[in-house]
Amino acid sequence: QILFLGYTIHPTTPYSSFSSSTMVRLNNFQEQISFYDSCQSQFEDDITAQIQCISDLSQEKTNDISIGIDTFFLLFGSSLMFFMQAGFAMLCAGSVRLKNVQNTMLKNLLDACGAALGFWSFGFAFAYGGTNEFTRDPQEEIEDGVTTFIGDGHFFLQGFENYSIWLFQFAFAATSATIVAGSLAERSQMRAYLCYSFMLTGFVYPVVVHTFWSVEGFLSPFNPNPFLGIGAMDFAGAGVVHMTGGMTALIAVMILGPRKGRFTDERTGEPIERPKRMKGHSMSLQVLGTFILWFGWYGFNVGSTYTISSAKSATIASLAGVCTTLAGSAGCVTALCFSTFKTEKITGETTFELVYALNGCLSGLVSITGACGLVEPWAAVVIGFVSGFIYFYSSELLVKFRLDDAVDAIPVHLFNGLWGMLCIGFFASPSRVEQVYGVEVSGLFYYDGASYDGSLLAVQFIGILFILGWVMVLMTPFFLILSYVGWLRADPLEEIVGLDISYHGRSAYNMEWGRYEDGEAPAQEHKSNGGDTVGMSGTMGMSGDVVVSLDEEEIEDVWDE
Repeated sequence: QILFLGYTIHPTTPYSSFSSSTMVRLNNFQEQISFYDSCQSQFEDDITAQIQCISDLSQEKTNDISIGIDTFFLLFGSSLMFFMQAGFAMLCAGSVRLKNVQNTMLKNLLDACGAALGFWSFGFAFAYGGTNEFTRDPQEEIEDGVTTFIGDGHFFLQGFENYSIWLFQFAFAATSATIVAGSLAERSQMRAYLCYSFMLTGFVYPVVVHTFWSVEGFLSPFNPNPFLGIGAMDFAGAGVVHMTGGMTALIAVMILGPRKGRFTDERTGEPIERPKRMKGHSMSLQVLGTFILWFGWYGFNVGSTYTISSAKSATIASLAGVCTTLAGSAGCVTALCFSTFKTEKITGETTFELVYALNGCLSGLVSITGACGLVEPWAAVVIGFVSGFIYFYSSELLVKFRLDDAVDAIPVHLFNGLWGMLCIGFFASPSRVEQVYGVEVSGLFYYDGASYDGSLLAVQFIGILFILGWVMVLMTPFFLILSYVGWLRADPLEEIVGLDISYHGRSAYNMEWGRYEDGEAPAQEHKSNGGDTVGMSGTMGMSGDVVVSLDEEEIEDVWDE
């Protein structure tokens, strides 16, 4: 018999009868035997050297396993985050009208492609190039007090081989770019998307990343000499990712202008008293997109621990997952209930608006992104609860100022990203902060026995001002230039007809009218947005599409409209 780690194993026992845990221990035992044989051959007469040799080989093996586990953890988190692109595409497609579905989904795809090229060529270098935790020699000491505004190395990933880190950071950058896509839906040109996604992920966003997450950033808590001794904290990107994308969307919407008929009469162009609500064509796609985003958010928040091979990192990751779930749920319930209460108070009828529930859920997820590893679960519920109200009132605020956000991305990402940064200054748990950042500081609501500490809240507020100011200074002239050269807004006639027909030659859906002799389709009556009846005739094309024919007078009517 062999006594092996508490198990008595008979030499005649078949391997198939062992449990999986026993097999793992047996394999490890066999590796230890191979280590012993190797070390014994090297140090035959020196027992101390043999023991040290076995210890070194075992430690090397353990380190290799840890690196493999952490790399897989990052790759899995990156995959979940990139899957959020499908969620954004479904959400945007369901939120637009039928005539713009294909165009909207293509623009979401171009966002991801432009982000990949921009972040590969310049973005990662500006964010993390230079001396930092990802690219420096592990044996190199970080010089105390080094602070830079922007990274300066590893352009086009030259000399950088930690590809799992790049992939994870790219998924963040792509998310920031995609936030803008929904806000500009149904009225912007194709070329504008490639331009802004490359600009945002290639320069604007990386500087924000460098400021908050690089060890050389002046607001980074990882800096050996952090701002005010603590630095601005953003665990997974409420400010870095969501505020940056949301502020970019706000600037673009202000310059681009609203969709036709949203705040003005489509025929006369005169302002209308009550803005027209342009409902999306598919609630099913919106719900599907929201669930995909929620699923991907676990890669976003949980993955931001970067490692999972230690007990400490596993604890932080688990807390992040729990807080993410609670905040999203609280935001959903709050927005739905409050919108129902407001509607019943105004109309006297009880109406449950699914859109408010979906966007309230996303608002809760955005608001907890920066704090998910720094607060207790009860605080996550409070944060999500507040985010539901923030979404409701900020959405109404946009309408009041006649700003047209097709998918309400600005209330969800900008306003709740701002709340996500501020709430850290209120609810950050001292034990959680020490566990993540190694500093002793807490939110304003934690009493230290002598006074309430507002230093963290002050630093968070400064971080918010930096993000808003930086994005405004860079993206305002950028979109103004795009508008000046005619690359931003789609042609009025293209917008009326629909961007699917204008840019892609067909609708997103292959809807057949039925089978008719000689391929003829009967004349149809179609009601325009103004309510007038317009006669249309069409023929069935070879692909089953309906080819609509308009005479010269009808074309002039559409142009006037």
